Amino acid sequence: MGLLEGLFGRPVDGGGGGGDDDDRSKGAAMAAAEYHIPPLSPTAASVVHPSARIAGVPVEQLLLRFEPEQGGQPLVYARSLVEYCSYIALRVETRRHDHLADSEFHSLTYDMMLAWEAPDDETDAALQKMSSGFLHDGNDDDDDGGSMFCLSPTQMAIQVDGRRTVGPEAFAKITPACPAMAHAITVRNLFDALTNTTGGRLHFLIFHKYLKNLDKVLRFAQRISGGHKAPALQLSDGEVILDIYGAATTKPILQHIGTSIWPGRLTLTTHALYFEPVSVDFSYNEAVVYDLSRDLKQSIKRESTGPWGAQLFDKAVMYKASSTEPVFFEFPQFKGHTRRDYWFAIIKEVLHAHKFIRKYRLINLHKAEALSVATLGILRYRTVKEGFHILPAHFKTTLAFNLAEKLPKGDKILEALYGQLQRHSSRFRGDEDFAQSSFDELTLADPFPLSAYTLVAMGLLTLKEDDNLEERDLTFRDVQTGGTSSVQMALERSVGYSGRVEAARATLDQVKVEDIDTNVAVLKELLFPLIEIGKRILFLAEWEDPLKSYVFLFCLLFTVYRGWIWYLFPGFLLSSAFFMLWQRHIGNGQMIGAFEVTTPPRRRTVEQLLALQQAISQLEAHVQAGNIFLLKLRCLMLAAFPQSTNKVAAAMLVASAIFAYLPLRSILLLILLEAYTRHMPVRKKSSEKLVRRLREWWLRIPAAPVQLLRPPDTRRWRSRLRSR
Repeated sequence: MGLLEGLFGRPVDGGGGGGDDDDRSKGAAMAAAEYHIPPLSPTAASVVHPSARIAGVPVEQLLLRFEPEQGGQPLVYARSLVEYCSYIALRVETRRHDHLADSEFHSLTYDMMLAWEAPDDETDAALQKMSSGFLHDGNDDDDDGGSMFCLSPTQMAIQVDGRRTVGPEAFAKITPACPAMAHAITVRNLFDALTNTTGGRLHFLIFHKYLKNLDKVLRFAQRISGGHKAPALQLSDGEVILDIYGAATTKPILQHIGTSIWPGRLTLTTHALYFEPVSVDFSYNEAVVYDLSRDLKQSIKRESTGPWGAQLFDKAVMYKASSTEPVFFEFPQFKGHTRRDYWFAIIKEVLHAHKFIRKYRLINLHKAEALSVATLGILRYRTVKEGFHILPAHFKTTLAFNLAEKLPKGDKILEALYGQLQRHSSRFRGDEDFAQSSFDELTLADPFPLSAYTLVAMGLLTLKEDDNLEERDLTFRDVQTGGTSSVQMALERSVGYSGRVEAARATLDQVKVEDIDTNVAVLKELLFPLIEIGKRILFLAEWEDPLKSYVFLFCLLFTVYRGWIWYLFPGFLLSSAFFMLWQRHIGNGQMIGAFEVTTPPRRRTVEQLLALQQAISQLEAHVQAGNIFLLKLRCLMLAAFPQSTNKVAAAMLVASAIFAYLPLRSILLLILLEAYTRHMPVRKKSSEKLVRRLREWWLRIPAAPVQLLRPPDTRRWRSRLRSR
């Protein structure tokens, strides 16, 4: 069992659940037998007793304080009672700064989730039967000759422990009551990350391991915030160090500005990024500050970088603000880019948190609460990364503000979060009723601690004197007893939309092709109808079949004369809508067939490089032609060639008179008639002659001169920036 001890940090008894767990189960059963609560199952009753003991009140008083909804079903009543008692106990337990290090707190919280999932006898019996059936199936597989050591260490430890597992609903209902443990916005994604290898059910060993690693991450944050291993930075009030990376000799961060590279150490706080360059003697110079809290039109994205600006290694983060040029932070890693992805995600979380603060103009306690939500989310994100080697991304991220920014209609989640801050955050200082209330009554008032207070209790945050209230002076309900909060309802709606987005995103990966020739072939097939229409119109405009050209010209002029041309676009939209509705009617929601494209013959790498070089040369020629056109136009506008300028000015006067006095319908008729009859047999020679004269006249116009200047040397500016 040494492998299991090393994985989960505590010895696991091989006797089907462990002696300690057997003693706990027997103790819980005895407690339930001593005080039986008729609607509750033994599992739920075993939670009510320790909850009352933690709250410091008798069980009878705790039950009398609970006010259930009228006309509720027995299961709803039992579940609401378990929620209420669990929240009261967690309310008291989370006051302790070391509650995450307490194994009894782990077991109590896990039992609360079990009790919520099986609050009555019927549900409890069904879940026990399902759990025993799962264990029996596992033993049968082992008897058939399969070895349990062929499983992963996590799965093997779960089979040895043999405790009942917890589902997502129970986890999402209980854990947000402890701000350090989970948040209502990301609790489902956190559950998915923890149960990634356990079939969507949370085992106590995984839960215990998660809380132990979370406690380690929090203690490390306390050490660096308290001065131990902390960089010498000038931090503002309420600024918390979130993470540090970069050693002077082993694992430095590489900062790229232009073609210059400098190693150093990177520190992320709740307000800014600090980069400390490494000097020659491997000490750190004064830090360069990149402020994340101000509205500087900042952006951050993943980038590839390398020596002299070459895009070779996909391991960098690009930071850009309106007042600075792009700065690249490279995170060297031998294989993969998880380190870069982690830092990219947590920097984005801080930026989105400050965007939320600026949008709703949060100040004082509300601002501290928003930053505390981001801080605890980043610490949980780091816990999942280091403890379970998982880095959730996109719609599965465990960062609250990142998730709200990515989800469809995620702004509704932030609106609900702001409304929750406004509604449920209140003060009782100076209230006579509050001053006369006893401690036990306040404990039973169902308040939950703010995330900011959690950081204060753990020594990570110091609030201003006006906001530094006692915990009992604050009420904040992250979770509603027997109901669903506004944040959770907004989240559920957004997640519903995200399912469609994920399904659409999956189809994109199937149709993406790598070869440029194949992409061009697909584009041509998709635009085939438009290409054919263009060819037909060009055929008619060339007058190769005079009869068809005359008929088309007559129909076009008649359409313009009668004013029907203004109905062409609405008619096109209407016919397209009817076509789509008809396809929906006859398709019955089935997937359309695959779009067949004949791929061109593959070319060798050398041929592709030559084709790329030719395409770049053609693009350069087109850009040069565009520049020449603009320079000649500049010459005409500034009258550098007076004769041509006079002609252009006269033509513009005539055109302005035409547009001023002729109706738009007549102008459109003249333009169509001139363009369509240009290649007519009667007008062909004169049109070619006119085009030739215009080309010759254009060639005689000189281009305005251009003077190329060298860019200013920025190396001195960069050296000054580093010296600061």
